[in-house]
Amino acid sequence: MDHVSLQEPGPGEVLLRQEAAGVNFIDTYHRKGLFPIGELPRALGVEGAGVVEAIGPGVTSVRVGERVSYPRSPVIGGYASRRTIPEWLLMRLPDGIDTDTAAAISLRGMTAHMLMSRVRPLNAGDTVLVHSAAGGLGLVLVQWAKALGVRVIGTVGSPAKADLASSAGADAVILYKNADFVEATRELTNGAGVDVVYDGVGGDNFTRSLAVIKPFGMAINLGQSGGPLPTVGLAELGPYQSLSVSVPGLSPYLRTLAAVQPAADQVFARVLDGTLKVHIGARFPLAQAADAHRLIESAQSTGSIILLP
Repeated sequence: MDHVSLQEPGPGEVLLRQEAAGVNFIDTYHRKGLFPIGELPRALGVEGAGVVEAIGPGVTSVRVGERVSYPRSPVIGGYASRRTIPEWLLMRLPDGIDTDTAAAISLRGMTAHMLMSRVRPLNAGDTVLVHSAAGGLGLVLVQWAKALGVRVIGTVGSPAKADLASSAGADAVILYKNADFVEATRELTNGAGVDVVYDGVGGDNFTRSLAVIKPFGMAINLGQSGGPLPTVGLAELGPYQSLSVSVPGLSPYLRTLAAVQPAADQVFARVLDGTLKVHIGARFPLAQAADAHRLIESAQSTGSIILLP
């Protein structure tokens, strides 16, 4: 295996010894070139956790020896044993959150924080539809929404995944291979529809989801595992349906936060009090990152996948 020498961290940078790295579907887009990542070769990976080894000039928020994680780096490179990273992205880990858990929840937890606090705040009594409800983000959304008093309907691809989504708190689970999720959702809501759809599938799945949203509800796309995003005409959204569509990104959200740590503290607090249970579906050695990608693309994975350097 090739080794790369790292320079000392520059101003505002931290040298991190990574103990775990998260595997996310966006990593497969980077690998395929769907989202350009700049000059090659370079490591993939947007999420990780570890211990601060050194700090550059001007770094004040973390100290050498502290345990930290990051939910999304503007410079990818999480599939590594050591890396430099901007200080402002780092989230200090509280006692009780190990680095495996942090690498599995940092990106998904902060994404849920963005969705629930910024994109479309939820209220008790709302109803939401979560596609891929047994996936890494899906399980987080199910639990977070339930903690807010929301009725959650999930879609999954197998009975085992249905059991997992139900154990996370989903009120109803649709096996989309056996039933039309549009018809099933309408039946479950007595024709009223849902307030929000969380879709990480894209393609036709996103278009069809518009048919189950209440007036003034919102469709939120979080990925395109099933195909690129379709073109949606404004006339299809209103005025009769009066729908909104959002395709939010975590990186802009992190840049607009006054500080990342307070939001991270809210995510970690939910883990510590048991409101948010982190499900790690698979662990792979870093050298087997290709196998991790095969698993996440197979639609057979559940929860989060992490790499161990």
